[in-house]
Amino acid sequence: MSVALPESTAGGVPVTGREDLPSQDDLVNGVRVGRLVTDNSPMSVFAGRSPEAARLPDRLDDLHGPWQGVVVLPVHLTWHGLREFDVALERPRLLLYSIVLSQGRRNDLARFVNPRRLRDDWPQLRLLLSRPMRRACERKLGLRMPSVT
Repeated sequence: MSVALPESTAGGVPVTGREDLPSQDDLVNGVRVGRLVTDNSPMSVFAGRSPEAARLPDRLDDLHGPWQGVVVLPVHLTWHGLREFDVALERPRLLLYSIVLSQGRRNDLARFVNPRRLRDDWPQLRLLLSRPMRRACERKLGLRMPSVT
């Protein structure tokens, strides 16, 4: 046996007693939408970007890593014992940057990577990174292979 609920109106919108179910005219973030639902949640901001790109700073100028000296990485980036890297030397710096770019968070990149060194080291460093991270760096930070003339 079914029971018909009386319809009433509230502000011109029919009320049927089934307000707990979403209708096709629900409000999403203050905008009335039809069948197409728009997701304006904070997580949808990253929908068009790769996870690698989301971890990168918005521009090279946001990187503030040291030009020289010894960097000691935190345990969350390297747990196998090799934590100290002299950034004045190319090989340790390439290893440091590959670890930070591959595993670091945005604030790790800003703290440990120097923008000028990254740009100068890019031809060698790009070979140490995964393809998605390499593409994200090239697209978002404008890193490119030097042109051959």
